[in-house]
Amino acid sequence: MVYILIGTGFEEIEALSVCDLLRRGGIQVLLAGIGERRIKGGHGIEVFTDITVDEVDPQAAKMIVIPGGMGGVESIESSARCSEIIKSAYENGAVLAAICAGPRVLAKLSLIDGKSITCYPGLEDEMTGANVDTSRPLVTDGKIVTGRAVGSSLDFALELLRMLKGAETAEKVREGIIHGR
Repeated sequence: MVYILIGTGFEEIEALSVCDLLRRGGIQVLLAGIGERRIKGGHGIEVFTDITVDEVDPQAAKMIVIPGGMGGVESIESSARCSEIIKSAYENGAVLAAICAGPRVLAKLSLIDGKSITCYPGLEDEMTGANVDTSRPLVTDGKIVTGRAVGSSLDFALELLRMLKGAETAEKVREGIIHGR
């Protein structure tokens, strides 16, 4: 199971493109809302999530996705339940994927210490303990995957799909949406 954590003010493209492409690749994905199921994104788009974070089973998680959008990131950071989910899932071998401002959540939980990452340019100082390169749109370091910003969303989603289902599935989805090359 892949859980995408959604808090008020989340970046819609980063969350929904990941959900869409993973589902196209046959991955079971649930959008998990913080506090409730109706969540408004940073650009006013309301999403009705599949579940709330209280219903997330960290033991079943293959991956936890943290979209950017400062409001959404702050919602995740202020939720003790989200911190518990992220740490527990990672301890059980799940991949942690964060894009844009999302890696800040991982930094505050000390989960990117010594890892190579990317993030939204200008947030480098908040990524304490990590080796940050914002010139790269995407960085995978073990079970940590980070994306730079909205413009990296499709490549980020395809990398997550590759990790979960392999290069062939990711390539089929990439071709199906006519992305790149």
